[in-house]
Amino acid sequence: MENLLKEKLWFYIIHNNPDLMFTLQEGYLVTDYLNEKVNGVLSIIEEMQADNIPAYIIEEICLNLLTEDLKPSRFLYIKNLLEEEFEESYSDFQESGILTYEVINLIESCKPIFETIGFTKENEEDPTLRNTLIGQIADYLS
Repeated sequence: MENLLKEKLWFYIIHNNPDLMFTLQEGYLVTDYLNEKVNGVLSIIEEMQADNIPAYIIEEICLNLLTEDLKPSRFLYIKNLLEEEFEESYSDFQESGILTYEVINLIESCKPIFETIGFTKENEEDPTLRNTLIGQIADYLS
């Protein structure tokens, strides 16, 4: 169960938080990060197994707990803004194979906005956040 959760968590990170993926890889911290996260839910796994809860339910509950602090995804949010508001740049980045790299750069460029306004499930749809980020993306692209 532990190895399966580590694999699924890593898969989630690759697709939703590649900025974190690169940071962990650069610091050779992938194994430590995954071990620490999964160790944090071991007692929950043991309790649910003792209660004879099916493995697939345990897996789903634990994966939700493991990814809770990774949501919402800044990467997906910026990528979607880029695709919706800057279609030509998005297409250019995609065709040249640098889309992920550029979105990660945009996340870094937008970091002060995310930190000032915040980025949570509750304010993900906030027009002020969206418009401020669009302005920052426009500055980055110019």
